[in-house]
Order: sequence, then C-alpha cells, then structure tokens
Amino acid sequence: MINKIHQKGAETVEFAMICLLLFALVFAIIEFGRTLFVWNALAEATRRAARMAVVCPYLSPFPAQVAIFNVDWLNGTLGTSPIIPGLTPAMITVSYWDKAGNPATDATSTNSVQVSINGYTNNLFIPQFIPTWIWGKTITAPSFTTTLHSESLGAVPTIPPAAPGPTACNF
Repeated sequence: MINKIHQKGAETVEFAMICLLLFALVFAIIEFGRTLFVWNALAEATRRAARMAVVCPYLSPFPAQVAIFNVDWLNGTLGTSPIIPGLTPAMITVSYWDKAGNPATDATSTNSVQVSINGYTNNLFIPQFIPTWIWGKTITAPSFTTTLHSESLGAVPTIPPAAPGPTACNF
C-alpha cells in the first residue's frame, strides 16, 4: 500500500517530460518548414525580378520592385511584402553584364542580367519564449542569385522607341 501512494502521479510527471520533448520537436519542425518557405520565396523573388529585368529598359527600377511581391502599379508606390516580411528594395541588387562577364555600361553592351538578394534575416516565431543562448530568434538567409540572358531589354516592337534612357516598362 505504501508503494502505491509514493508512485501516485508518476505517470503525469513522465507524460510532462515526454510532452516537453514532443512539443519542442513539433515547434522545430514548424519553424524549419517556415524557414524553407521563406527561402523558396526569396529564390522566386530573384527569378521574378530577373525575368522582369531582361524585358524592361536598362536600369529600370521595376525589377527590384517586382521582387517585393506587392507593388501598387497604378499609384507607383511600393507596399510591404505579404509573402516575405522584412524584404526591402535595398536588399535587392540588379546587375547588368556584358559578354566578357564585366559590368555593362549601357543597354547595347548588356548580355545578361543578374538579380541578387543579400542580407535578409528571417525572424522566427516559435522561440520567442526560449532564451537566445538556447535558440536564436533570427536566421540569416544565404545569398540568392538568378542570372538570365538579356532578351529584348526594353524593346517593345509595337511602340516606337522613346527618348534615350527610358525607365518604365510598357506593360
């Protein structure tokens, strides 16, 4: 009878210890999935911006804005990204390259366009209650880059050429 009294509630303590590990594992899986989603969205953002850069005029601001996923085209304003929180145009670099791999100086010498996203920090949601020495609250994403061969680079066959140095896309 004495042994049963001393062991009463032992299952609850064991369950609590196992549950703690189980929930930590579930939260880690959720955060890992979220991080992979954001990194995939960053890769898609570079692809979208590069695709826009190869058909827009040389040095157009639109490719960097397209990577944000939330541009108000009618008002010409840049909103916040609903898909990638914290992504700013300052993190996006659009580079134009000639055939030799050197930076292009104008539209005629451009052979390819490269779009990069650098310095994005992914904020984690789950570990807000966990001390940072156990689990950090942010993860810095690697650099994402997409390079495409330039196509028309702003030439629209149905519209006569504009003045030199157009900065808008005719879409």
